[in-house]
Amino acid sequence: MHGEYKVPGGKLVVVDFDQRDGRIAGFHLSGDFFLEPDDALESIVGAVNGLPVESDVPTIATAIRASLPEGAVLLGFTPESVATAVRRAMITAPGWRDFEWQIVHEPAVSPAMNLALDEVLTQRVGDGRRAPTMRLWEWNESAVVIGSFQSFRNEVDEEQAGRHGFKVVRRISGGGAMMMAKDAIITYSLYAPGELVAGMTFADSYAFLDDWALQALRAVGIDAVYQPLNDIASPSGKIGGAAQKRLANGGVLHHATLSYDMDGDVMAQVLRIGREKLSDKGTVSAAKRVDPLRSQTGLSRAAIIESFARTFTTLYGATPGHITEEEYAEARELVASKFETDAWLHRVP
Repeated sequence: MHGEYKVPGGKLVVVDFDQRDGRIAGFHLSGDFFLEPDDALESIVGAVNGLPVESDVPTIATAIRASLPEGAVLLGFTPESVATAVRRAMITAPGWRDFEWQIVHEPAVSPAMNLALDEVLTQRVGDGRRAPTMRLWEWNESAVVIGSFQSFRNEVDEEQAGRHGFKVVRRISGGGAMMMAKDAIITYSLYAPGELVAGMTFADSYAFLDDWALQALRAVGIDAVYQPLNDIASPSGKIGGAAQKRLANGGVLHHATLSYDMDGDVMAQVLRIGREKLSDKGTVSAAKRVDPLRSQTGLSRAAIIESFARTFTTLYGATPGHITEEEYAEARELVASKFETDAWLHRVP
């Protein structure tokens, strides 16, 4: 068995081993990581050898951590990353370049249409009717997008949202509310087959699927880092956040929204939870602009989006794609039957 796992922001971990009588045997660990002292490598090998092949990531990581000599230093990898490589080897999990990726960046559509396209395209990738895809969104109006399980009345001041021109919609993924002012944010979605994140914990998959975006941000001068569970940040603070939804057919939706230029005062008025967060920091009256991408790069929104597309293409060999008329038609039906209905918007009052 052979497995590889590139640690987001870290190093490559490679494992090779056999399965004998239901246990891991002949285990070898290699990679471009750093490890001190040298004999800690033997400790890790000894910890993994003999483990049952059905051992999950926490079990393997716990065994590795318990085996390490006192004072051992692991740089660029962790016991969990070794365990992830082992699990991926068990199921011969493919990597990014084992798929033929497409990049889609099409004209602006409504907030509800963007959310419907997320569901349609994820479903089609899971069914094998569409190649794995990265889509860059465009909006034709501003919106507040609440998470699938959030309470409408607890999260949004509907009157203030309307006064400031924000349409309220609900997405299919969990997580928190996002205020998405037209032309002031950058949003992308990944529609991936479940095999890409096979063997990873749910938390690890977030960092794995956002790693390319961190590289795109670094290419335009932002020292971007990943903060568990689902935030992208820089030394100046949070830039954006991600959310996921996994469908029964194996399709994985991973999408993230990054702030290019946002009015903090408006956010505090529209999002109830935003008022509390800003108040806790004592910054309600001072929150004028939240503009990490604009202020830290000096670039236009279009230039940053181009960096995203270029980085994804370079890393994964992606080619330009488009949304078919059939997919648009399916999404329009879903807008009418789900995303623009009161039943969906107020599913959690």
